[in-house]
Amino acid sequence: MPSCQAMLTYTQAVVIGALQGITELFPISSLGHSVLVPAWLGGSWSELVTQGDSDSGTPYLAFVVGLHVATAIALLVFYWRDWVDIVTGLLTTLRTRRIETSTQRLAWLVVLATVPVGILGLLLEHPLRTLFAKPLAAGLFLTLNGVVLITGEVLRRRSQPTLADYGRRFAEAEARAKAIEEGYFVATAEEEPVGLGDLSIKDALIIGVSQAGALFAGISRSGMTMVGGLLRGLDHEDAAKFAFLLATPVILAAGVLKLPTLAGPQGDGILGQVLVGSIVAGGAAYLAVRFLERYFKSNSLLPFAVYSLAFGIASVAHFL
Repeated sequence: MPSCQAMLTYTQAVVIGALQGITELFPISSLGHSVLVPAWLGGSWSELVTQGDSDSGTPYLAFVVGLHVATAIALLVFYWRDWVDIVTGLLTTLRTRRIETSTQRLAWLVVLATVPVGILGLLLEHPLRTLFAKPLAAGLFLTLNGVVLITGEVLRRRSQPTLADYGRRFAEAEARAKAIEEGYFVATAEEEPVGLGDLSIKDALIIGVSQAGALFAGISRSGMTMVGGLLRGLDHEDAAKFAFLLATPVILAAGVLKLPTLAGPQGDGILGQVLVGSIVAGGAAYLAVRFLERYFKSNSLLPFAVYSLAFGIASVAHFL
């Protein structure tokens, strides 16, 4: 077998780095694309994927670990103000033993939502990667990812107010206005959208567990987390932000734990490629989260669902 240095070129490092940075945050699965794209390109690219059969780890996996750390750093940089507030709020609650602000509550929600996927990741990441990080399996799970995204949007829309609901609310508003005009005091209970600070502990745990789907190559971490947030009442903008905040400690911790592998035989001859790929991945991730923050202010998951279905089905047909 050729050495990893011969297999992993700087061109491949740049391409896969950009791919990782974008697909980690777009709800279309970075792990799935890191398996499928090289397999589709074939030749020396596909050899990167076939090396993934080793139970003891591979140079390509060590390279991808470096890219994950760079992606997490990009998220930390983008949301640095939020993280300063979250860490400060968390430390304050530990000192006072009280949760008094929405930021302090959000800090604990992030902690609680991170625990389930952290435990599942430690227990299941290696066996699931060994069994399912293959092109055909990745294609199947990417197709499933598209189905989940569409299902999340459909279920969310069913829970939205209908025309009849708006008509009822309009009539109630008119009745309140008339009563107030006639001198009566009317208590109102307007229905406000759920925000990040309104999530319950149960909501945080459910959303946290949903991240575990990303242990399968082809299932998107951000996509599963966003669907979980949407089904708990968040809008797309808040669901996306919560997904990116939750992804940061999970990706960073998983990457840092495996980073020492680059100091061993798996990192021989590829440290330069890891550095270049990581710089590209970090830059791509920063631009991706900046774009998605604006995109989800007024758009949905449906385009990503259609893409996942199309690429997933094509991959299943190609590698079957």
